[in-house]
Amino acid sequence: VQLVESGGGLVQPGGSLRLSCTLSGRIFSIYTMGWHRQAPGKERELVAAITSAGSADYQDSVKGRFTISRDNAKNTVYLQMNSLNAEDTAVYYCKARAGVYIHWGQGTQVTVSS
Repeated sequence: VQLVESGGGLVQPGGSLRLSCTLSGRIFSIYTMGWHRQAPGKERELVAAITSAGSADYQDSVKGRFTISRDNAKNTVYLQMNSLNAEDTAVYYCKARAGVYIHWGQGTQVTVSS
């Protein structure tokens, strides 16, 4: 199983980024997909998740700014991030979960700075 993330980078406050994560080696549609992030000196935290049925949930701090979506035909989950601020700076990790099976991506850096 492989999760490959892309889309991170440097963005100014108020800007937008879209992260992508593609899963290979398993049946993507059965997985709950999530995005987590870890800032320096902090624990990894859940940002958003979307079930196989398409039900989404968000951390309070990103509600109204971030949108998680999935394209089962492309085995890909997305995180659209708008109105970014410095507190969103972190390494963002993609996670796939189906029952006891959990897989993580390698992470992609998001830096919000002027």
